[in-house]
Amino acid sequence: MRHLFVALWIALLSLPALAVEPDEVLADPVLESRARDLSTEVRCMVCQNQSIDSSDAPLAKDLRILVRERLTAGDSNEEVLSFLVARYGEFVLLKPRMSVGNAVLWFAPIAILLIGGGFAVFTLRRRKKLTKADVPLSDEEHAALKKILSQGD
Repeated sequence: MRHLFVALWIALLSLPALAVEPDEVLADPVLESRARDLSTEVRCMVCQNQSIDSSDAPLAKDLRILVRERLTAGDSNEEVLSFLVARYGEFVLLKPRMSVGNAVLWFAPIAILLIGGGFAVFTLRRRKKLTKADVPLSDEEHAALKKILSQGD
């Protein structure tokens, strides 16, 4: 049973290696390393939350080949990513770049937490002030309270 578990674990770990086919691998190990690094940063447009490096989709294969062609042509990593963004939009990047257009997406959760926390602190302090304003009972209220309590006996 243990051997079966180990074999399944090894098979699962090796699945991403099956995505890149041998005919896609570049002869130059430096370029291949750069291509692999870039492929992990680019989203598969079919699989959504998977990189093209680990996707078996035909479009992912086309994008891997495109990345390798651009690198072979002499493009830098940034030029390849810029080319893909120009062609497919910012969505193609697994880790979107910080820009004015998506700054709201980056800072909205923090702003919501700060505003919500401030509102909670304000509300709790206000509630505490209202409960501290206890006014002592008047003589009439004391008499009414004693009457009510004595009725329970």
